[in-house]
Amino acid sequence: MIIIDQLLHNKVLFAVLEGWLIAQALKIPTEYLRSRRWLWAMFFAPGGMPSSHSALLVSGTIAVGLYHGFDQPLFAIAVAITMIVVHDAAGVRRQAGFHAERINYLFEELLKGHAWSEKDLKEVIGHTPLEVVGGIILGFIIAIGQWILWQ
Repeated sequence: MIIIDQLLHNKVLFAVLEGWLIAQALKIPTEYLRSRRWLWAMFFAPGGMPSSHSALLVSGTIAVGLYHGFDQPLFAIAVAITMIVVHDAAGVRRQAGFHAERINYLFEELLKGHAWSEKDLKEVIGHTPLEVVGGIILGFIIAIGQWILWQ
């Protein structure tokens, strides 16, 4: 019961989970605004607006600073990890999505007229810079809002 009690009082954990949950939920209406279709599966999608990777880590990082101090080594480590993941979400994963798109196009061209088919590579695996910024802003809002409510 001690572990459960600790988990239920872990404000940083709640900030992280809120960041992810709210970001994933917001992907549904933002996708509707973009495509004019309700795609409920966007809740589980890796791409889209806002970036849940950015929202999750920024809300957690800011929560670490607010609850444990911005001068603590734990905050510095959280900032470093957040920087890596945000860079990855906007850079490496985005480029991998572009590569998957081009490879899928090549397969399609090579296999035209044949009955043989292959699964397409997942093309939406990264975020645009705007999606990442949206996640960062959301993460700040969640962490600061939670801190204000729990004071």
